[in-house]
Amino acid sequence: MLGRAHSELSDEQKRDLFLHSREDIRPVPRATSTPKPRPTPAARPTPRPPDEEEPESTPKPRTKPTPEPEETPEHRPAKPAPEPESTPAPKATPKPKATATPKPTPTPKPDADEKPSAPIVVEKSGKADDEGFIPPPPKRGWSFFGGGPKYTYLTASVRAAIDNAKVKKGRWKYIVVHNSGTRQGNAHAFDIYHRNVRHMPNGLAYHFVIGNGRSSGNGEIEIGSRWTRQINGGHVASDYLNNIALGICLVGDFNRDVPTKAQDAALEELINYLRKRCGRVKGHDIIVRGHKQINPKPTDCPGDRFPLKWLNREFHD
Repeated sequence: MLGRAHSELSDEQKRDLFLHSREDIRPVPRATSTPKPRPTPAARPTPRPPDEEEPESTPKPRTKPTPEPEETPEHRPAKPAPEPESTPAPKATPKPKATATPKPTPTPKPDADEKPSAPIVVEKSGKADDEGFIPPPPKRGWSFFGGGPKYTYLTASVRAAIDNAKVKKGRWKYIVVHNSGTRQGNAHAFDIYHRNVRHMPNGLAYHFVIGNGRSSGNGEIEIGSRWTRQINGGHVASDYLNNIALGICLVGDFNRDVPTKAQDAALEELINYLRKRCGRVKGHDIIVRGHKQINPKPTDCPGDRFPLKWLNREFHD
């Protein structure tokens, strides 16, 4: 029936029918285009389980920082309060510090090394001192058969004190003569002044003091501890010279006065005796000088009225 109806149609009717059917076909593909929402499943990112995996992967780096805060409580108290429990862990850290205690164990080793080194130095210095001692003069040699010098001011006790000191050969190269700058005084008074005012721990700066008759005997020779101990003086403005120069102080202010005759005589006896007791240095006797002749700094000691010409003539080099 449809075939006959179709054959009975004219060409124009067939054409119209074709066109009409074509128009009907167009909406069908448009309906088929509805699967274009399939790209919506392409919008699969909406479920995006991979995106959910990414946040899962992100916690993985978060897990990485988590061990970092675990390390922080080991070094320092972490912000979370419950981690004071981790604070006992640093308490355990002092235990390795206790293991560091063996460090003191090596320390006694250097101590043991230093202990033998000290006696070695002492032994060397002791041997040098023993070899360098000058024997005192024989007691009878000075006045055998009535000969030898006779002393007025250099008493037997003073000579004994000079002889008993252990004098090293070449230890003393100079004798320096001073005045006290005061019209009275003695070794004891000068010792107190030097200790308390000048703050000298060894006290009296001179090795010998010769009195003028006011606070001690006129021409009396007093011996200081610097001679008996054979230590350096404190009478010259030079550490080097103090170590090799004996100091003799005459009580008096010789810018106003002159030494007494007893002081001159006692000084002559003392210098001659010290020269013999200390021996010769490089083939000559110990050099004798006034303070201002040898002091590195300007000074008027032993005073303008002290007889330096006599001193230099009597005790020439």
